[in-house]
Amino acid sequence: MVGLLYLKGDRIFARLVKKTVNFDDPGTYHFYYGDEVGQPGSILTFFPWEHAAPGRLGVGETQETVFRVPESAIGYWAHRFVEKGVTHDAPARRFGESVLSFRDPDGTRLALVGVPGAEKEPAWSAGEIPAEVAIRGFHSVSLLVADAAPTGAILTDVLGFAETAREGSLVRFKTDAAIGGIVDLRVAGDFLRGRAGAGSVHHVAFRATDDAAEAEMVKRLAENHGIHTTEQKDRNYFRSVYFREPGHVLFEIATDIPGFAVDEPAAQLGK
Repeated sequence: MVGLLYLKGDRIFARLVKKTVNFDDPGTYHFYYGDEVGQPGSILTFFPWEHAAPGRLGVGETQETVFRVPESAIGYWAHRFVEKGVTHDAPARRFGESVLSFRDPDGTRLALVGVPGAEKEPAWSAGEIPAEVAIRGFHSVSLLVADAAPTGAILTDVLGFAETAREGSLVRFKTDAAIGGIVDLRVAGDFLRGRAGAGSVHHVAFRATDDAAEAEMVKRLAENHGIHTTEQKDRNYFRSVYFREPGHVLFEIATDIPGFAVDEPAAQLGK
């Protein structure tokens, strides 16, 4: 948890929204980070297992979590990573956008994408990071799968995405959401299976406006794809179901309601 939010002493993204415990492992903290009010679509959560063995990237895993920055900010961040000794790749192009991939101290694979117009969006700035180059929120997630078609069917038929582009081994799916509305599937064929551990992503969450919308998604999964979810779980701030999509990545569908201000005023979140 500390590795991502505090790279070499810099808080680079988000604020603490909630500090609670893991529902399935009450001896472990569960930290929720997000924007100022913890609105749906902004949340990134962590389970800090100090002595966990390192995970192994492979098929059935999240390859990379990607954040939006202003298009002109990539150079700033590349210089910053060199200055702070952060492991990173050279800037590259992906679907016509500048991408800067990097790792946190736990080996979590992350990236920044320069997005035209992002400078007009709200930014979280802290410490030495100027607001004009700060992260704006989620851009996308990249999943490593053997075959794009089965996972793509779930994204398009159940979760409201549409395939929009292909580039090399990547297949891009988008919704109309301005923040975090992109899933990239990287087709890896017979590449080895991933192994969960420190630095791994546990699951990817998708939004449902309410219980009825979530129930409709659950119905479509069962009737159209033969996939059955867990029973609905009350997570206090949202209600969730979970399932393994055909590419073996764990997906969550979570309701927008009731939200993080259900048990304290929004102004007190994270305090």
